[in-house]
Amino acid sequence: MKFGGSVLNSPLKIRTLVNIVKSFKNKSNNNELVCVISAISGVTDKIFMLSDSLARNDKRAIKGFIDEMSLLHLDLINEVIDDPTMQQEAKDRVLYIMREFQAILEGLVLIAEITPRSLDHILSFGERLMAPIVCYSLRSQSLNSNYFTGKEIGIVTDSNFGEASPLMDTTKFRVNAKLFPILQKNTIPVVTGYIAADQHDHVTTLGRSGSDYTATIIAYCINADVVYLWSDVDGLMTADPLIVKGAQVLPEISYSEAAEMVLFGAKYIHPRALEPVMDSNIPIKIRNAMDLNHAGTTITPNLKISNNIVKSIIAIRNTALIDVSGGGMVGAPGTAASIFETLAKNKVNIMMISQGPSESSISMILRQDDLGKAITSLELKLLGRIIKHLNVLENVSIVTVVGSGMRGIKGIAGRIFASIAKNDVNVIMIAQGSSELSLAFVVNDADCEKAVRSLHQEFGLDQKYIPNSSFL
Repeated sequence: MKFGGSVLNSPLKIRTLVNIVKSFKNKSNNNELVCVISAISGVTDKIFMLSDSLARNDKRAIKGFIDEMSLLHLDLINEVIDDPTMQQEAKDRVLYIMREFQAILEGLVLIAEITPRSLDHILSFGERLMAPIVCYSLRSQSLNSNYFTGKEIGIVTDSNFGEASPLMDTTKFRVNAKLFPILQKNTIPVVTGYIAADQHDHVTTLGRSGSDYTATIIAYCINADVVYLWSDVDGLMTADPLIVKGAQVLPEISYSEAAEMVLFGAKYIHPRALEPVMDSNIPIKIRNAMDLNHAGTTITPNLKISNNIVKSIIAIRNTALIDVSGGGMVGAPGTAASIFETLAKNKVNIMMISQGPSESSISMILRQDDLGKAITSLELKLLGRIIKHLNVLENVSIVTVVGSGMRGIKGIAGRIFASIAKNDVNVIMIAQGSSELSLAFVVNDADCEKAVRSLHQEFGLDQKYIPNSSFL
């Protein structure tokens, strides 16, 4: 069970976490459970902001930050742990971690330089501060528990700080060796999400929302029966509820559909969290810790064809389009490779690509924030040589229609484009993979919400869910 930062930011929510764990253990004393926890929501963002202050040699920012973090975590301990002895032990652990944190911050501000490696190290403290609080909260309810970092539990990654990838064979061996003796003693390990270590024992992080990834990595290693991702949302939805008022929770989808949704911008799950469990066929349940009567979303290995041809309409905002063209691109091997290599060297991620059979142009969608460095790198390296023209269209959005029922069904694309045409929405670019699980197209951002609402209605995605009275 992974518990996100949004269900750790108040005493009531932590008590709910404890009750969920206790209820699971009470069903059978043989139930083996691993808890993976995040930092309190907002803490990681504050550490990012503090890192900017450290790079500016702003020593005053440290004291304010340390005081704020200490007060936040110590207040939680006062509210959620009733036993005075356990309460003091938890405070001692948190204060010890805070002293270590402060010492590192004071060292970094002296050199006024934040490297990817040092940033990962300080980012790990959000989860490290939360782990003993959850652990002692469980102990105060007579549940045996110990806490560990992802590094201590055996998750080993490469040295790509900020977005590390696990070395799965090594990780599986180490996690098994560490966790199985703990579980056999009927102890609940509380593991920090997001945190791991490279082969040189340096702290690494798995990318934002990396606690999901930690949970599925551990699930793969110990061959878990199921992964629960607990947060403050009911599950994956048919559309963004901020855009479509009638958006519904999807009760069940396949790994493949979930992967398409996540890669095209669906929130509430780490983009790579599905990778470890897909080969092991371990189901994932996305649940709302604040509404245990809601069944949530179950992600399963089975690709079920149902009456619902389309499952979800996803929108990605704040994107831009770059179109590169030139007669010299036609029939010239390596043209695309040169373009993408140039962008990759400047850390520009391309989200969507389209190229016509004429080979005279390539259209690419990227984040609006990456547009400046993308244009600069292409102009300096390739413009006037491989490419002759470079056109930019800002403020566009990607709209993606996802569903296993689209596979092999004639007329789906026709319905999609006829629906948005009725609402006077112009399509700028289209892409569909051979899997036929999704069809993505680009529109002006001003037309995005109109397109999403139109498609949601066209495919009847406002059907109500049936609540489930059993939280497990």
